[in-house]
Amino acid sequence: MAFFSASRFAVLVALLVSILFQALSAAAESSASPAPSPVSDGTTLDQGIAYVLMFAALLVTYIVHPVGSFPFNLF
Repeated sequence: MAFFSASRFAVLVALLVSILFQALSAAAESSASPAPSPVSDGTTLDQGIAYVLMFAALLVTYIVHPVGSFPFNLF
């Protein structure tokens, strides 16, 4: 009688393992394809140009105004 219950347990474990492997293989097969490469619509380029122009304006501001003309004693 004990052999019958051990056999039943083995069949149950084999069934659960096979279901698990089938689920994992199905998930691996249905994995999404790689994302397409991004296409720039020009906004990134415009934003980059804007940052460069703002940085240039900041540099020109600090070059044109002498340090001693600030009303604050920063350094």
